[in-house]
Amino acid sequence: MAIVTPVVAGIIGLAVGWALGVVIHRVPNRESVIRPRPHCDSCQAPLAVADLIPVLGWIRLRGRCRTCGQPIGWRYPFVEVANAALFVAAAIRFGTSWALPAFCIFFGALLAVSVIDLERMIIPNRIVYPTLAAVAPLLVLAAVTGGSWEPLRDAALGGAASFLALLVVHLVSPRGMGFGDVRLGGVDGVMLGWLGLRFVFLGVFVGFALGSVIGIGLIATRLRSRRDALPFGPFMAAGAVVVVLWGHAILGRYPTGRL
Repeated sequence: MAIVTPVVAGIIGLAVGWALGVVIHRVPNRESVIRPRPHCDSCQAPLAVADLIPVLGWIRLRGRCRTCGQPIGWRYPFVEVANAALFVAAAIRFGTSWALPAFCIFFGALLAVSVIDLERMIIPNRIVYPTLAAVAPLLVLAAVTGGSWEPLRDAALGGAASFLALLVVHLVSPRGMGFGDVRLGGVDGVMLGWLGLRFVFLGVFVGFALGSVIGIGLIATRLRSRRDALPFGPFMAAGAVVVVLWGHAILGRYPTGRL
């Protein structure tokens, strides 16, 4: 099972990554993610079934529409591969626990939100709220099967603490942090709180640290000015992923129970 679970998770991750490509493209435009069927953005020609195979379909088409020849963005295979890698990492981290599907959904949502925020500077509620609605019952199920309600309590406390902390930052500096970041921070807090309240604080710290370092680097290299807005969602997402996967190692020197 130690080998089978990550392999299965990777295959599912590729398929979900394909769906995320549709979500990333359509949700910011307030379009349905179900209809119409996938098609070329340039000529509107529907894609063949073979073209929809994750990664292989894009390679088969050589990154171009078979009808009009216009390029199909590299974002699609990138998201598929990245999501598969995240699912594999989650499977290695959680094994066959009921927490695994919850964290896979969480990782997929973070990936989608990050790409959208980088491209559009928004974090859609149509991703944040459904993510919370999907992971909540899975965490309850994980608590029931695990025989302990303590992680669920910490998840609720972590979500509230992270949301309130980022809300304060938003109220102090609305231009520096949008309310979409605050909502995403609440979901981050729930998922990291499941692992322990220390993980929530570590996740917020890592997110801000990554944002600061990269922001300073962009300004130093003159790729951005101090007046340019920088999406914070990807840094929050990266901080959450780092802490989920390696937080135990980071905090391992300070064993103080779940806190």
